[in-house]
Amino acid sequence: MIQNALTRKLESFETLSDLDRSALDTLVDKVRKVGPRVDLIREGDEPESVHLILDGYACRYKVLPDGQREIVAYFVPGDFCDLNVFILDRMDHSIGTITKCQVVDIPRTSIDKITASHPRITRAFWWCGLVDEAVLREWLVNIGARESTERIAHLICELLMRHDAVGLASDNSYAFPFTQGDIADTMGLSVVHVNRVLRELRRMELITIRRRVLTVLDIDGLKAFCRFNPSYLHLENRRWADLRCAARHDRAMQG
Repeated sequence: MIQNALTRKLESFETLSDLDRSALDTLVDKVRKVGPRVDLIREGDEPESVHLILDGYACRYKVLPDGQREIVAYFVPGDFCDLNVFILDRMDHSIGTITKCQVVDIPRTSIDKITASHPRITRAFWWCGLVDEAVLREWLVNIGARESTERIAHLICELLMRHDAVGLASDNSYAFPFTQGDIADTMGLSVVHVNRVLRELRRMELITIRRRVLTVLDIDGLKAFCRFNPSYLHLENRRWADLRCAARHDRAMQG
């Protein structure tokens, strides 16, 4: 199930062969457990490996001189924290866990080796990077152009789609371990304001949150409320859809 989150994410962009899947298995042979609220790498550190989140939740964040934190990305199971981190001499941001996590530290040599030998994986990696950039652009729009209630509703829709893409959502429900402080640091709001917004979304009967599980009660209503358009997540990669369908058909015929 854990490794399947990575495979399912990559296969939403590119059809992988059995050899590709076996190669991906070699990337996750050494898994370490990390507790909640622990930095995987800090701003100013020299990056040595790519962090892959296999289980749990993490975030990318910056801390201002006055101590204020701004979260600029969430990582769910199957997410690479930054595939191109090797380009940096030193980190210009920090990556920390939100919950306890299972993490793989993938050295640059392993990334170079797998991309040199597996073009489908390489294309899937490219897609991961492009989608990360698209999500960041959408978050900028979220903070700059949407009202506070719409911002949080939009984030809830996005996380539902991302969980569903890796098989971690059921009946419009998914794990929601984020504190109101986390959401405040993500949305540029106060904790009091976040609490008010979540109460409003509950009052509108759009969501419920129980035991750290968020359920969207009215997905169409929530999407309409915040004008959510999932195209930036590129979960339906039309350019490669025909090739993926053909490859799946060929595998089925061979089986």
